[in-house]
Amino acid sequence: MAPPIQIKQQEIRPQSCQLKVIIVGAGLAGLGSSISCALAGHLVHVLEAAHEIKEVGAGIQILPNSSRVLQHWGLEKSLTPHMTIPRVCNFLGWKGNFISSMNFRESEKNYPGTWYRDFHRADLQQCLLDRAVELGVGLTCNARITDVSVSGDGTTATATSFDGRRWTGDLIIGADGVFGKLTEELLGRVDSPVKTGDLAFRVMLSTEEMQKDPELVEFVTDPQVNYWLGPDAHAVNYVLRNGKLFNMVLIVPDDIPEESLAPTIEGNVEEMCAWFKDWDPRIPKLLKLCQSVQKWRLCIRFGDFDWTHPSGAFVMLGDAVHAALPYLASGAGMSFEDGAVLGECLSRLPNRPDISKTSTEFLNAKQHALFVFQKCRKQRTKMVVERGNIQQYLYHYHDGPEQQERDRKMQMVPTPEGEALAWRDPGLAAQLLGYDHIADVDRRWSEASGRAAAESRL
Repeated sequence: MAPPIQIKQQEIRPQSCQLKVIIVGAGLAGLGSSISCALAGHLVHVLEAAHEIKEVGAGIQILPNSSRVLQHWGLEKSLTPHMTIPRVCNFLGWKGNFISSMNFRESEKNYPGTWYRDFHRADLQQCLLDRAVELGVGLTCNARITDVSVSGDGTTATATSFDGRRWTGDLIIGADGVFGKLTEELLGRVDSPVKTGDLAFRVMLSTEEMQKDPELVEFVTDPQVNYWLGPDAHAVNYVLRNGKLFNMVLIVPDDIPEESLAPTIEGNVEEMCAWFKDWDPRIPKLLKLCQSVQKWRLCIRFGDFDWTHPSGAFVMLGDAVHAALPYLASGAGMSFEDGAVLGECLSRLPNRPDISKTSTEFLNAKQHALFVFQKCRKQRTKMVVERGNIQQYLYHYHDGPEQQERDRKMQMVPTPEGEALAWRDPGLAAQLLGYDHIADVDRRWSEASGRAAAESRL
């Protein structure tokens, strides 16, 4: 049996070495960062634009790399009642023909102590919020931040809300998501997300009617993740909340009007059903149970620039700088890793009563910590964004030679690099799923410290 992931204990810091951290955004990236920074012993306050912390219904898959972070933050006990444990991931053709599958239990053995689980996003977010509050994190809602300014001496930054309220901290963390505007505050220029040409229909069903249908009941009684791959579209589904809810995401070409400013709009159930009427008969059956649906425009972004302000008082993370297509189920994982790495870096700041956070030694250490954070995160998140773009093509082949070659590779044992079931791709899986943020920080910290020491001797 694999040893459990070590739970990080909250550090105690003298006030003189305790950063005042302001986090903008209470999504998964913001709340995860708040937990990690609080565990590092810093004073943390989260600002959220919404009137309350309330996540709309959606499912989320947690992969081994994400589970490592969540366990490290001490969340496994609170998350356990909300988990669904999927047995297998099936890849199917759009007509329902079986292509290949991956057993989750077998895959977990490659990453000791970790797991695959499915959650309702609202449950996951609530557990993060509860943990943050338990660690002393403050929260202010209805605080839509429109401006971030750095002090003249560069030691602090101030976030200003739409109604003129201000919050000043030693470090502001921007985590306002793919459609947020704080990246533009950092850069001083427009930086819009990139449309991918795809949109997602999000569907959440009660399983009550499904369990009456012999063709659908297995989806509930035998928890599984299913991908159907078809021309220009694909569908994903899995069960949530102990079999009470069924989550479906259906990807089709983006037809949201260009002038639409909202990334999510009300969808049309009949339009969605028409898209999938000729697919595996189980999909139309499921969609007939749907009463309403949302359309979600899929955009990406990758910040190929410094995510940290030169002062070291303002840093960006999460989807605000590296939003990927959801086709690796890794967006939340990258945000959790961001928060974990940043907290680990900030835990290595000086922690003794004879030093002040305004001293040269401390400020230099803070700059070093943010440098290491970016070194750890930029290349890895770029990899995920780029691989998500590749999955877009792999999933949406029309029937023909390319589709047949994709399916042939997925049926090989072992499968070759670049295969469509990315979680077992020998060129990606270990790198993506086996990530250890502490080991990464250790390595990068030593590299950066060695480089700095060599430069100082020149």
